[in-house]
Amino acid sequence: MSRHVAVITDSTAYLPQRAMERHSITAVPLTVVLGDEALEEGTEVSARCVAEALQKRRPVTTSRPGPEVFAAAYRAAAEAGAEGIVSLHLSSEFSGTYDAALLAARDAEVPVRVVDTGMVAMALGFCALAAAETADAGGTLDEAVAAAQKRAQGTAAFFYVDTLDYLRRGGRIGAAQALLGSALAVKPLLQLEDGRIELREKVRTASKAIARLEEIAVERAGGSPVDIAVHHLAAPDRATELADRLRERLPALEELHVSEVGAVIGAHTGPGLLGVVVAPK
Repeated sequence: MSRHVAVITDSTAYLPQRAMERHSITAVPLTVVLGDEALEEGTEVSARCVAEALQKRRPVTTSRPGPEVFAAAYRAAAEAGAEGIVSLHLSSEFSGTYDAALLAARDAEVPVRVVDTGMVAMALGFCALAAAETADAGGTLDEAVAAAQKRAQGTAAFFYVDTLDYLRRGGRIGAAQALLGSALAVKPLLQLEDGRIELREKVRTASKAIARLEEIAVERAGGSPVDIAVHHLAAPDRATELADRLRERLPALEELHVSEVGAVIGAHTGPGLLGVVVAPK
């Protein structure tokens, strides 16, 4: 971890392992429950296992880390020399992870700033990287928090799902409830808005929806320096093709990450997910 400020996030940030190691970022795991078995995301259960379980209509749920897990992470950071900790987490609209982190922070040995980024996946990951880069450069705890919050304010996430059924089952569609019923036949494009999943557009076919997802990402990126993440679940070819097209169309593109989401997000979106995170520098 950095000498003075440690950065802790959770497993739904889906940061590349190399980036986590380079910046000494710690990710606290959420839990996926398959049937009656509770498994840690990232170490004990894969997104592919979750996708197969969903396709077989096996019960799949998720749960937050307990405050004691965060307390252990904060203690380890302090013992490693951190004088302050920034703890960045997925939207509190999706999970109680933020609340668990807050509880643990009260009794931490060093100051802990817990931030509800309103984000998830690499939208959260880019916030963690911003905080870590600031800390690596000698920034204070407040400066690291401010860097993460600024990155969150400029970051947008858009995604396509083959069906809303998995989001409906998990109660994660929020204002997109209006899409249920007959509208389940359309291909929805969704976005993160104020920490919630909102409907952006309804498209009739998968191919048109994916083409529109590309256009939205290009429009959002504009001509400014930008980092992009393309996520998928059990759709690697779609993700690679989309990433290649974005690379061609965005001359100011700096970093481009392509990855499969983890088990927690996969449990709520189902196979076929394709998402794009646009994070201006």
